[in-house]
Amino acid sequence: MEGKTMKKIAVVAANGKEGRLITEEAVKRGFDVTAVVRSENRTAAQNVLQKDLFDLTAEDLKGFDAVVDAFGAWTEKTLPQHSTSLEHLCDSLSGTDTRLLIVGGAGSLYVNPEHTACVMDGPDFPDSFKPLASAMGKALGELRGRNDVRWTYISPAADFQADGEKTGEYILGGEELTLNERGESVISYADYAVAMVDEIESGEHIQQRISVVRK
Repeated sequence: MEGKTMKKIAVVAANGKEGRLITEEAVKRGFDVTAVVRSENRTAAQNVLQKDLFDLTAEDLKGFDAVVDAFGAWTEKTLPQHSTSLEHLCDSLSGTDTRLLIVGGAGSLYVNPEHTACVMDGPDFPDSFKPLASAMGKALGELRGRNDVRWTYISPAADFQADGEKTGEYILGGEELTLNERGESVISYADYAVAMVDEIESGEHIQQRISVVRK
């Protein structure tokens, strides 16, 4: 961080698997990190805001350089919260300079140059994951209409490995599914966290969806 002002960031849903790794990576790099959690803090963050995401206010998020949205919902009843939670965070950050970086999904990545077909449309995409991919894709579509927020949506590779190794290396892609030299679309949660914090540092890709895959 030499020559840079220490960045102040908040990680929403920081107690989750990905949220914890992003928090840890940011703390390691010298960021001033606040964990936004509903229960007792289980992260490496120096500061804690114990509050439900849906109860967060614009005042709560004031003064942060970046807010990371690591929220996830998995049950049929809660899947619509991918849209409502993102809308709430966008409304809270509307018109500010604070960046909003979202831990996204891979199902909405395009598989053709025309951007008419997505990973989740493929015949090999598991039926059990379709409702989640669809809910996350809907939230992304709504996010694209927000010109009042400095958002960046980061999709992982198709095989997103919770316990995969940390290599510290990855390939940065765009809207389309990207394969590495071995023809894989895979990344670990740990390497994704590295990519997320790199993006916070670089300050690029405003109002864009990007993607990451293991090198």
